[in-house]
Amino acid sequence: MRRPLQLVLGCVVLGAGIGLLLRAQLGSDGFSLAAFGLARRTGLPFGLVNAAVGLTMVGLAAALGVRPGAGTLVQPVVVGFAAQLTLDVVPAPPALLTRGAMLIAAMAVLAVGIAAYLAAGLGAGPLEALSTGLADRAQARWGGPRRFAAAYSCLQLVLAGTGWAFGAAPGVGTVAVVAGLGPAVARLLPLLTPAPGAGTPVPSR
Repeated sequence: MRRPLQLVLGCVVLGAGIGLLLRAQLGSDGFSLAAFGLARRTGLPFGLVNAAVGLTMVGLAAALGVRPGAGTLVQPVVVGFAAQLTLDVVPAPPALLTRGAMLIAAMAVLAVGIAAYLAAGLGAGPLEALSTGLADRAQARWGGPRRFAAAYSCLQLVLAGTGWAFGAAPGVGTVAVVAGLGPAVARLLPLLTPAPGAGTPVPSR
């Protein structure tokens, strides 16, 4: 039962991190920024665009050999619920210093949540699955989690640039996610990976 429990708890932590990141109001992650920009340009509801972007990533990841798993279904549902709950409970801080502290906390929570649910080895959500597929195809100098970190950061950068091009406003939080989240997840993955025989984390394939 450890791996399913770790998957769910990791997704809850990840959702809380997204809620904190949005409450800090200093810039969202690349995925959200792309969805915001596309929704603004097309006039479609944000939820619909967000789901379409996620499904596109899952399809691309599958084409690269990353099969959907339980985590692919659980992650969007649990993360969305936890993010909304966090937004409902945590107020937006008025002071810039407090918002900066919330951004730092959000980065730490996000890294733990992503690493925990990936280390369960039960499948990845859209962004992490596509990052895994790209990492597997890349002829990089480094392997394992470090290669995943590079792919994750590059994908976040592309998504953030897409959102910016379509009118969404990035911020210092966007820069922090692009530059720091992937490496932080890579460092935490070995610490949160279950013992041999309990499953292999997705990014280390």
